[in-house]
Amino acid sequence: MRNRASLPAGITVTVPARLHLGFLDLNGGLGRRFGSIGLAIGGLGTSIAIRRTKHNEIMGPESGRVRRYLQIMERLLALDGGHELNISKVVPAHAGLGSGTQLALAVAAGLRRLHNLPLDVEGDALHLGRGTRSGIGIGLFSRGGLVVDGGRGNGPRPAPIVSQLPFPDRWRVLIILDAKLSGVHGADELATFAALAPMPEADAGHICRLVLMKALPAVVEQDLPSFGAAIKELQVRVGDYFAPAQGNARFTSRDVAAVLRTLDGAGAFGIGQSSWGPTGFAFAPSPEEAERLATIAQRDPNARGLDIRVCKGLNRGAEIVAHASI
Repeated sequence: MRNRASLPAGITVTVPARLHLGFLDLNGGLGRRFGSIGLAIGGLGTSIAIRRTKHNEIMGPESGRVRRYLQIMERLLALDGGHELNISKVVPAHAGLGSGTQLALAVAAGLRRLHNLPLDVEGDALHLGRGTRSGIGIGLFSRGGLVVDGGRGNGPRPAPIVSQLPFPDRWRVLIILDAKLSGVHGADELATFAALAPMPEADAGHICRLVLMKALPAVVEQDLPSFGAAIKELQVRVGDYFAPAQGNARFTSRDVAAVLRTLDGAGAFGIGQSSWGPTGFAFAPSPEEAERLATIAQRDPNARGLDIRVCKGLNRGAEIVAHASI
């Protein structure tokens, strides 16, 4: 039995948003499917404060989803009493930034730390229905940086993280948000994957080669032109594969697509869409160049109503902070 006097009074969990830069293998011929490359980013994230109370109380945005996660974890961990969860910020849901996985893992990790229980990020993800395709949200929760997962096998475990690299400190990411639209999610996402034919083996092989032999070495050598070229080509191939589910277009948002074309012409690197979008991204080699590009993007006529931000890659995972003991 845990000594209640040694328990923290409260926990705050802060989780960075993530970019899903693309799937690696949508063919699955080698026994694993999906595989992903993703990046943790600063400036957008989720923060939840948790403390014990007599009755459960959820405050803040996405309270319905958080309540479901709380109930699952309370049953799983056999926790008695109640909990107050205060959600102070979240990233937009269904925007391609990993909001659902962040929320789920933040609740699970916060409850475990509040009750002095060991973390089990992968196990909790399975119980909460996260990581059924991409493993990068789970890997970035723990590690941050730029991660690659090795795809889902036939077993129940999430896709293993096979690479984690620090993202160069001076590089910046331009994020283009379109609050008017949502990406494919939930039952529609399952139906879409079921309807799509397997990606040709040659395309999947080329994407894996782009990641292993071009994108990852370029990050180590801080060669943004090579990294950007690899991500841009990956995005073209994956975007064309998913186009039938996106109105025969590579991008969910026409406005985001137009701004990305402007950025591409102005010298940005690696333009693309995170997951199903509508969020778009591009890379810049320095803070100064990122600000120049952001100004150009904001002047684009199609940028009206879009939220354009300059973010850093974040080389850490979730922050779990315990408050004074009771």
